[in-house]
Amino acid sequence: MRDTFKGSCLCGAVAYEVKAPVTSFQYCHCSRCRKVSGTAHASNILVKAEQLSWTQGEQQLARFELPEAKAFASCFCKVCGSSLPWVTKNGRWVVVPAGTLDEDPGITPQRSIFWGSRSPWYHAVNELDCFETVPPRQ
Repeated sequence: MRDTFKGSCLCGAVAYEVKAPVTSFQYCHCSRCRKVSGTAHASNILVKAEQLSWTQGEQQLARFELPEAKAFASCFCKVCGSSLPWVTKNGRWVVVPAGTLDEDPGITPQRSIFWGSRSPWYHAVNELDCFETVPPRQ
């Protein structure tokens, strides 16, 4: 694992750095993570709050807290809407959406959580055909 790894939003307005060690790296299949990521699961890295530093554009961050959620929130760039790391409501942890990383963190996911909440249409990646780019026309 790297000592630090960097990430940013799609437009580059916001950037951050995370210091190791990582507490966990997991795929979350809960309905909240699916909604905020727009995918079958979120790929989340969990670190202590003090391990995150905003290196650019912190003023471009927006936060949404789901009132009934104990810990869940979301953070995103006001310019492009990209998901970004968010601090849990208790302020102790940061959830880093792995898709926002600009470099390989040197670790891979350890597990899937909230498996019972997964989308009924979800199929594991190893069950699907893979293409280097766009698939050929049929």
